[in-house]
Amino acid sequence: MNSNNLHKTPERAPRSESNFSNVHSSDSHERMTERIQNLRKISVGTEPSLDIERALIETAFYKENNGKYSIPMMRALTFMEICKKKTIYLGEGELIVGERGPSPKCVPTFPELTCHSVDDLNVLNTRDLQRYTISQEDIDTYAREVIPYWEGRTMRERIFNYVPQEWSAAYEAGLFTEFMEQRAPGHTTLDGKIYKKGLLDFKKDIQAHIDRLDFMNDDEATDKLEELKAMAVSCDAAIVFAERHADLAEEQAKTEKDPQRLTELKKIAEVCRWIPAHAPRNFHEAIQMYWFMHLGTITELNGWDAMNPGHFDQHLEPFYNKGIESGDLSREEAKELLSCFWIKVNNHPAPPKVGITARESGTYNDFTNINIGGVRRDGSDGVSEVSYLLLEIIEDLHILQPGSSIHVSTRTPDRFLKEGCKVIRQGHGYPSVFNPDVYVMELLRQGKSLEDAREGGCSGCIEVGAFGKEAYVLTGYLNVPKVLEVTLNNGINPVTGKIAGIQTGDPRNFKSFEELYEAFLKQLNFVVDQKVRVSNYIDRMFAKYAPAPLLSVLTDDCIARGRDYYNAGPRYNTNYIQCTGLGTITDSLATLKKHVFESKDFTMDSILEAVGKNFEGEEILRQTILNKTPFFGNDDEYADSIAVRVYNDLLEAIDGKPNTKGETYHLNMLSTTCHVYFGKVMGATPNGRLAGKSISDGTSPSHGSDINGPSAVIRSLTKIDQTKSGGTLLNQRFLPSLLKRDEDINKLSKLIRSYFSLGGHHIQFNIVDSATLLAAQACPEDYKDLLVRMAGYSDYFNDMNADLQQEVIDRTENESF
Repeated sequence: MNSNNLHKTPERAPRSESNFSNVHSSDSHERMTERIQNLRKISVGTEPSLDIERALIETAFYKENNGKYSIPMMRALTFMEICKKKTIYLGEGELIVGERGPSPKCVPTFPELTCHSVDDLNVLNTRDLQRYTISQEDIDTYAREVIPYWEGRTMRERIFNYVPQEWSAAYEAGLFTEFMEQRAPGHTTLDGKIYKKGLLDFKKDIQAHIDRLDFMNDDEATDKLEELKAMAVSCDAAIVFAERHADLAEEQAKTEKDPQRLTELKKIAEVCRWIPAHAPRNFHEAIQMYWFMHLGTITELNGWDAMNPGHFDQHLEPFYNKGIESGDLSREEAKELLSCFWIKVNNHPAPPKVGITARESGTYNDFTNINIGGVRRDGSDGVSEVSYLLLEIIEDLHILQPGSSIHVSTRTPDRFLKEGCKVIRQGHGYPSVFNPDVYVMELLRQGKSLEDAREGGCSGCIEVGAFGKEAYVLTGYLNVPKVLEVTLNNGINPVTGKIAGIQTGDPRNFKSFEELYEAFLKQLNFVVDQKVRVSNYIDRMFAKYAPAPLLSVLTDDCIARGRDYYNAGPRYNTNYIQCTGLGTITDSLATLKKHVFESKDFTMDSILEAVGKNFEGEEILRQTILNKTPFFGNDDEYADSIAVRVYNDLLEAIDGKPNTKGETYHLNMLSTTCHVYFGKVMGATPNGRLAGKSISDGTSPSHGSDINGPSAVIRSLTKIDQTKSGGTLLNQRFLPSLLKRDEDINKLSKLIRSYFSLGGHHIQFNIVDSATLLAAQACPEDYKDLLVRMAGYSDYFNDMNADLQQEVIDRTENESF
């Protein structure tokens, strides 16, 4: 970070809503109706809390019934019990209804997956950041009623009771993470079928497949019967949940004095009586239909991460056009309903983790991502008037959730891209930008049909899949620079001195860069194999013990196959490993190649010694590395060729590894915030990075190493064939003053078009200067609304811990295009 930033005036005014709003202006509030202002105030102002009601209902049901039913039926009947008994909430002024907990921002626990200890609950209740409040009475009840029953029965315990020593050593060293030790597999996105069929229609399909079961010749017929019966029960449960909202709306209507609200309550009751049992008939019902399915899937299991509607604008467009043409819907009414939905998503923080991770502040963001624009199933442009409505709502509400992304193909109108860029420049971190022309090719390479690939997109951060037809399971992050660190220490984790990998030889004896690189590859393949073996075991544990019947109903071809979402039921079944730190590993290898093996400025021993003592007393060596080494992100062939080689070898190590569902693993280049954690478990690295500092995120260059501007960055990035991945992530940060004028918007849109024309998958922007970030650290109350882009999602800057804040500050601050 430039020390001059300490004395600069922040470009964003204190207490302003965005980069280019006047602190005394209420423009965004003027664009919101009074209802939306009130609902937003409640959502933003309510502190997240933990609720034990779901856990109590589930535990009581399991105590009485476990062993009486098949596992799929047990899960479905548990879901029915929850839908029957959980507290229903219908807030003042709401038009879209339903909460996972008993009230907004109230988060249930999922003890069947990961059961919080009393210590976890106390930590969550008292930690400074991302706090979840819970009463002492509820903690005591949880300790008495929930924890004893689930001890030894949770999915997390099943996982950790099995894993081999080699896996544990690599996991504890921070060579990789495992998603499913905390939550169920997720990153799930729906397609358009729920807008054409109600759950009663799905039940007819289920019964038809039950009637066709062949118990004479199909040895799986009994298992299929139990799964299909469970799917039918889950449909009934979701209908019960909706009807209880209708009952509550009618009850509230009995005492409602305001004529307008009385009409609204009657309408809510009518909507909830009709859907989700039947297909939606209008715009209001279509939004509520999705929301009930969203709530259902995140209530039956705690998927990693939340459910997503996919191409929401495309799904809603027919209902919008019909309503406008008939006069039953105005543009303003549609925007208000969509704003109500937006706030509903924001009411649902991510369920907190357990164990040591409960002590670390993460994020409230649950990664719902609204895909806007893109292409349709037939390949035509997907932008509509609903797309523009969604962009307006993102800017008006500027809240944490849901995430949003604009999808820009060669068919996308320039007007839409520029309107998206105008939202980006306000500095909320939303929307990110995706390239359908590239990710359709990615999905085709994985074996999807052309139509299914076009209907796909992003589910959470940057990973892509076929919406409504695929289980694409993110298994965890791979710390690629850590693989090199272990290689340079002959299989030892230098941070702890413990064995973390395999012996690949003392690097001081390597005579060439190729010997070093071959040792790195040997270590890489060992680590990936450890990761895949245990991930496959976990896949089978979820398939056997944690089916998701409702999610299976909503995903093709689970009904037809009689198989669960987690048990090869979907049309496509993909496992991803997310590789992190391309910039750091490239720059470290470039340093060793140039200075040790080519110019021989330093010996391997001197580099390792300097790294081992965190460059203390070695500042001349470190500055030589920082200033005399070709680094990734500068359109320098020396460094970029190494990045391409590493990327291709990651593909070789991961792509095509078999999963348990008859398909294969693929890689994507994603870090979320894990690049910060990975940096904390590493010593210094040969590229001059100091111990404990974050490694590079996604496919972005190392912090401060990209000195030739964003055009050079995109040229470096597009030397790797991004169509071979399942997603790549590129972060860029610009000064707000760079985007003041309309002509500046044109420049940003051209930068995006240029990157995408060269084969870029994704790009996202922080439009914030370092002086503003430092001012927000010094006076948090002046920057409560400051949202920044992390790596695949946005978060409130002052909700982030110091490490995450510093990671954003350290990113290169571009002052020109």
